[in-house]
Amino acid sequence: MTRTAVITGAGRGIGRACAERLLAEGWRVAALEKDAAMVAAMAARHPGDAALALETDVAQEDAVRAAFARIDDWAPGGLDLLLNNAAIASAPRIPVAELSLEEWRRQLDAGLTSVFLCVRAAIPALRRSGGSVVSMASTRAFQSEADTEPYAAAKGGIVALTHALAVSLGPQIRVNAVAPGWIETGHLQGEGTAPFPEHSQADREQHPAGRVGRPEDIAEAVLYLANAGFVTGQVLTVDGGMTRKMIYEA
Repeated sequence: MTRTAVITGAGRGIGRACAERLLAEGWRVAALEKDAAMVAAMAARHPGDAALALETDVAQEDAVRAAFARIDDWAPGGLDLLLNNAAIASAPRIPVAELSLEEWRRQLDAGLTSVFLCVRAAIPALRRSGGSVVSMASTRAFQSEADTEPYAAAKGGIVALTHALAVSLGPQIRVNAVAPGWIETGHLQGEGTAPFPEHSQADREQHPAGRVGRPEDIAEAVLYLANAGFVTGQVLTVDGGMTRKMIYEA
């Protein structure tokens, strides 16, 4: 039987890689994306019924409600996976003393409130199929760079929300998260967008795995969690070993 997934932030980077991998595995994918051009590009890449591309700001309650009403019509049998991937790409680094409440809320709404809104909307469809939730956390939930408080708070919130939801929604719905480290996404930023700078050779060589991650590595982790029937409430770190490496500046 064909399985069905909803992926937020599916127009670029990790979200796009996950959507393409699931489609290649025979899934049907509803892709929620704020950028209209990326929605159009995905619809063009995948004509037909296998993919449903919807322009949606998942930080907005009414937009999420409307999107899931459309998804219910498209997939009345239910959902097998909700992948919460949306966040603000390249969020600005602002010293906390200068951080406005507006910017704090913008990043938290995009990266954390969106998870709550989408999970809440998806619960009936996930229960019909016995589906699961995977949310995109980050190693920044456990370690930080300077001036990234909203991003760290959003990703840390996803970690806590994951185990809370696993307890509240189980056993019908499993809930897990992936915590990527450095992932090179420049080739998957979407048509008409500037690629992110690639990591340097030194960046790659410092990883115990000998390289930085690829979006495909995260798609593999998502597929594992979608199929791992005895795994719930967990955060799977995919970072090439960096959070296990002790580093002191000379």
